[in-house]
Amino acid sequence: MHLTTLPRRLLAAGAAATVLFTATAAATGTAAAAPSPAPAAHPAPAAHSSYAALRPLAALSAERDAVGDLVAAAKWGTGGPIDDPAREQQVLDAVAAQARQLGADPAATKRIFRDQIEASKVVQRELHRRWTADPGQVPAERPDLNEVREKINRINTGLVRAIAASDAARSAPQCPVALGAAAGQVWHAQRLDALHTAALARALRSVCGG
Repeated sequence: MHLTTLPRRLLAAGAAATVLFTATAAATGTAAAAPSPAPAAHPAPAAHSSYAALRPLAALSAERDAVGDLVAAAKWGTGGPIDDPAREQQVLDAVAAQARQLGADPAATKRIFRDQIEASKVVQRELHRRWTADPGQVPAERPDLNEVREKINRINTGLVRAIAASDAARSAPQCPVALGAAAGQVWHAQRLDALHTAALARALRSVCGG
């Protein structure tokens, strides 16, 4: 991608992500904060490096949201709750420890992961609602929850690294523009539906701001 074309793509993707995230958040009832496109016609070159740093974080967040489908299927019909405070605390403690090992900010890492966890629950709650309304949509097979959690743990490790690697981008003034562009590109590449778009917006809520 050439630097001469990137600014236009940043603005276009950022604007698309803003409209899309706002619309899907309203449709699904999630209070998702959408990244806002910048008013400047020509973003500074720094937006390019911020975009490059934030795109892995956005991509991994979308991947984690997709695994929420498997979590929902694994929990369906078991009587187990979607909210699992003990498991959530284990995740937060683990990612904070990984962040310390990488020399990253454990508090920022935990803050972002709280949103990641809530995003997964957005997916799980909506799928359970749909399956309750239409049992014909229930997956034919129930995944093993322990195996699903192993997959989530692998994604979590990648996310911690992406958070650590994007420290400067997350605290930069152009973060909302770059994050909107990164999220918009991921949305387009993965062809996210409304539910997973809203979940991605929820997962990325606290990324910018250091």
